Amino acid sequence: MTDTDYDCEGIVFDIQRYSIHDGPGVRTIVFLKGCPLRCRWCSNPESQAPEPELFYRDASCIKCGGCKPVCPVQALSRDNPGFVDREACLKCGQCAAVCPTEALTLTGKRMSVQQVMQELRKDATQYRRSGGGVTLSGGEPLFQHRFARELLKACHEQGWNTAMETTGYTSREIVRDVIPHVDHVLMDLKAIDPKVHRDNTGVDNRIILENALAISEISHTVVRVPVVPGVNDTTEAVAAVGAFAKLMHGVGEVHLLPYHTFGENKYALLGRDYPMGDTPNLSATDIAPLAAVVEAMGLDCVVGG
Repeated sequence: MTDTDYDCEGIVFDIQRYSIHDGPGVRTIVFLKGCPLRCRWCSNPESQAPEPELFYRDASCIKCGGCKPVCPVQALSRDNPGFVDREACLKCGQCAAVCPTEALTLTGKRMSVQQVMQELRKDATQYRRSGGGVTLSGGEPLFQHRFARELLKACHEQGWNTAMETTGYTSREIVRDVIPHVDHVLMDLKAIDPKVHRDNTGVDNRIILENALAISEISHTVVRVPVVPGVNDTTEAVAAVGAFAKLMHGVGEVHLLPYHTFGENKYALLGRDYPMGDTPNLSATDIAPLAAVVEAMGLDCVVGG
């Protein structure tokens, strides 16, 4: 008998296989929709809203017009900036279903735990051979805390290792409910200074720091820092994260993730402007002085995570 609810449903926007950076071994990453933060550098903007969203690729559109008659609210028109009236769109996906070139696609799909597990079982041999498993990411997995909990429980029933990438922006009750089912937590700490954090993510970081301490008492935790130009790319900012990491239980490793623009094109697909403008990518060389700061504090540092 199991108390896992395999019928529990959530919104998944991607399942990525053969990852080697998000926990031990070879892993499958399940990306869940919904996030309470609005990080200016977010590389998965389609993860922020909890419901499915419509991508529109103008370069793929052959102007056949087949999508327009099926839209129940007439949200598609060449007169609209970006073709899609985002305010009117119901995100029903009927247009995407008839688009012959996938110029219109719906990102985000309602799935049950059972359906996700059917996909994950395809990789079970890789987990056994490599000591890998399943990582939940997003978005913020704890935003869909019940679905995340049931999926993690199902993975443990299979004997699979579990990991989660989280901002920690949630209630303490949810931390206590979900984190015991996580073997490895990849804890995102973007900034220690509350004003810097608020100005660049839209939320205060007090609950994040409090939960980071609590999470490290429950599960093996690694601290991750997205290093972003003009936000936290100074030795002082990184040293502050390192000092906090040393207050956490058993944390001996910090990952510095260089800023990149890989997700910039997704903003256009959603009809949105990219918040970071022409901010340049950071290289491993750019990060080297910051990594030296972390290592001087007695912490292992991985650049790129």
